[in-house]
Order: sequence, then C-alpha cells, then structure tokens
Amino acid sequence: MIMYKIINKSVSLIVFVAVSIVQVVYAGTPDWTDYNHLLQNYVSEGKKAGINLNLIDYSGWVDDPAWKRLLETIRDYPLQSLETREETISFYINIYNILAIKTVLDNSPLDSIRDAGTWFRPVWKRPAGILGGSEISLHDIEHEILRNLDEPRIHMAIVCASVSCPDLAKQAYTADRLNEDLDSQNKQFLENEGKGLAVKGNRIFISRIFKWFEEDFDMYGGVEEFIRKYRELPADASISYLDYNWSLNAK
Repeated sequence: MIMYKIINKSVSLIVFVAVSIVQVVYAGTPDWTDYNHLLQNYVSEGKKAGINLNLIDYSGWVDDPAWKRLLETIRDYPLQSLETREETISFYINIYNILAIKTVLDNSPLDSIRDAGTWFRPVWKRPAGILGGSEISLHDIEHEILRNLDEPRIHMAIVCASVSCPDLAKQAYTADRLNEDLDSQNKQFLENEGKGLAVKGNRIFISRIFKWFEEDFDMYGGVEEFIRKYRELPADASISYLDYNWSLNAK
C-alpha cells in the first residue's frame, strides 16, 4: 500500500513536470533559430533597378534543411500561446515574411510575386501556407490581424518580396526588441531614396505604401507627421509618390 502511494506520487510528479515542460516550450513565440540562420546566410545587401535593397538568395534558402524545419515549426505552432501584443505583432510580422518567401518558392520561377496570382484571385488572397494547423493567406495576416493591432510601423517591416518593399531584416522580430527594431526599420526605409523617401527642394517623394495605407497613420497625426519622426522635411513640403517596382527581390 505504501509502495503504491509512492509510485502514484511519482507518476503524478512526472506528469506535472512533463506538462510544465510543454507549457514552457510553447510559451510566447517560437524559437526562431532556423529563421535567423536563413536570414543571416541568404539575405545580403545589393542593388536592383538602381535601388539599394536587401536581396534574397532564394535558391540557397530553399535547399537549406533549416527551411523545412521552420515550416514544420509554424505549421504546428499553438497560436493560443501568444500572450502579449508585442508577441503577437512580432510573431505575425515574421510569419508574413516567411510565407511571402514560401509563396515565391512554391511558384518559381517568377519575375514578381504578383505573378503567382491572377486578376480575379490575387496572390495576397491565395493560401500561402499552414499556420497553427490551418491555411492562411498574406491578406489574412496583414489586413485581418496586423492592421487591427494599431501599429502602422508594421508596414515597413512586412516584406512582399519586391524591390520597392521595405527590406527584409536580417534577424527575426521578437517581443523584447520590437519597439527598437520597428523604429530602426522605419528609419532605414525612409533613408532609402530609391524606395522610401526622396527630397527634391520643397517636394518630397514617398513610397506608395503611405498612400495605400494612409488611414493607418492617423494615430500619428497623418503620414507627414509620422515621417517627421524619422526625417527632417521642408516646412512647406509637397508630397508626391515614388514609382513602385514589383520585381522580385531576388539575388
């Protein structure tokens, strides 16, 4: 009888420890080790169509075993483990960028990510991958999740695999660095005269991202006031928009 109680308590302790370990593993956001490995090995600075940008070596990326492991990680990840706003934003920025790359690789060869869709069903609304056991599109991530979190800086962090998109950062976004990394990414984008912002006299030419998502910047007092957080502008600035180059950001 005494031995049974000891065994019973031991089993209960093992179960408790096992459950605790599972909870720790799935707490917060995933381990981005494989993603960081890919970013650091297959993303490099370059120039395309006269625009400075981070280029992706898609052929090297797809052949790396870390890519398959990364897709398995996000496919099975329990989304209920995301607890804070910062965890949610950083997680879905990473997911958008990962699935944009997956879309390119699944449909290669492409001149533009938009070629993976049609006029009637654009690429953004097609299933891009499996997340937490369910299919999800790039449109779902951007418009149904991220834009509802009242953080317009995400527009300079999500990367639609195109030359005029913001650059793909060389490290994963994480909750503890989110504010600093978003500020850095926005500043870097607005210092890029080829696709972020160019000043010519009292005229400024800005990315069409600010036109497409103008309402998202109202919380900062509008697009111009948002930009002034990162760049000095003429007092009487007149705003125009840069052409948008949808060519693939491939090395």
